Amino acid sequence: MSLSLHQTDKKESLYMQVYHHYRELIMERRLPARSRMPSLRKCAEELNLSRTTIESAYLQLAADGYIIARAQSGYYVTDIASLEPVQPKPRNAALPEVRYDFASVGVDRESFRFDLWQRYIKSALRQNDRLLSYGEPQGEEDLRQVLADYVRQHRNVVCSAEDIVIGASVQSLLQLLCPLLRERQTVSFPTPSFVQGSTVFSDYGFEIHYRNKDCDIIYVSPAHMTKWGEIMPVSRRMELIHYAGTKGSLIIEDDFENEFVYLQKPTPSLFGLAGGHNVVYLGSFSRLLLPSIRISFMVLPPSLADEYHRRSDYYSQTASKAEQIALCQFIRDGHLGAQTRRLKRLYSQKLKLLLHEVREVFGSSSQIQIGAAGTSLALTLSCPADGAELKKQARTRGLRLQILKEEPGFVTLLLSCSSMPEEDFAPACHLLSQIMSELSSPAPKA
Repeated sequence: MSLSLHQTDKKESLYMQVYHHYRELIMERRLPARSRMPSLRKCAEELNLSRTTIESAYLQLAADGYIIARAQSGYYVTDIASLEPVQPKPRNAALPEVRYDFASVGVDRESFRFDLWQRYIKSALRQNDRLLSYGEPQGEEDLRQVLADYVRQHRNVVCSAEDIVIGASVQSLLQLLCPLLRERQTVSFPTPSFVQGSTVFSDYGFEIHYRNKDCDIIYVSPAHMTKWGEIMPVSRRMELIHYAGTKGSLIIEDDFENEFVYLQKPTPSLFGLAGGHNVVYLGSFSRLLLPSIRISFMVLPPSLADEYHRRSDYYSQTASKAEQIALCQFIRDGHLGAQTRRLKRLYSQKLKLLLHEVREVFGSSSQIQIGAAGTSLALTLSCPADGAELKKQARTRGLRLQILKEEPGFVTLLLSCSSMPEEDFAPACHLLSQIMSELSSPAPKA
């Protein structure tokens, strides 16, 4: 078979021209499946090209699945042309841009000093020798020491750097923790909304329960007992510690949003109240800094810390080494404390304003629940439609909602103020009210 090479693109390398030539023949089935390709020597002679060029083209064809090499025999065409290609499906292509986002758990643009963080990142990237190696599996030692000092001062979590494990997220840390808990079988979560945590435990074969203190593992988020920020009182914390100690249960304390406590004094950590026994403490910086800065940590009690160290060499670090270096100095210089105070002022003000606007728009026709912490409130409204229909109608109007609960004739929404600008609160509430009115109105008769 005589081959001719049409050089339609002089900028393209010769081997890629050969590659496209044969790919076209294969996909048009002019070279059928299982047929033998011309030998490298013969192809080079017919196309008047070097054997090296032809070999490079064949290797690329093989890498992309068009041909396959057989030892001592040559290259053969695969059946790739007969396979039906996967057609990508457009998702939500017709939906308008989100104008108001009550469902976001992001951060306010004004809450973070990007210029300051950029200086620390640039400083970290100048540590050339340190960045030439992989990160320590347990996390950078200087950051772990800084975190040990930080949680001791702010949460009465007394531990050493060796008790701390750093990861890219709470979920990745739970994937390290689960193999240490093989002798336990059941785990309890406060509500089904703890999807990421329960998914990890379920993947490892644990039996999942909710609000069951008789489980082997009790996962709690004391500063975020409900989505709208209710806090576990000290008396309840002491009761939980005593009961878990009696039953031999392990408590996992996810200290999510503890920094955002506005309406009461912060309560002590379960880890501190238990003296570090049978409690795993989890902390994260995604809400204090930026969601894109993926650094979380866990503090292990002595028994689990010993077991982790026996396994630690088998794990890789998932958090960015450069960001760990930057965060370490950021905390040392006192900026994390300043950032916490800034966020408390900002989100306290925003939550009060959102509460005011919700009351102005919905008045006595609504039920509002607000906790002592967090950046959200729960709003219960009468609604004849189901939650899915409400979310669909709102989304087509540029409003994103999160449904907390549905009951016959009522729906409870979680309205977050964290990333929405204050000036959008009023128009977003009015748009929600309009949508609810339209859903409540009887459809016009045909």
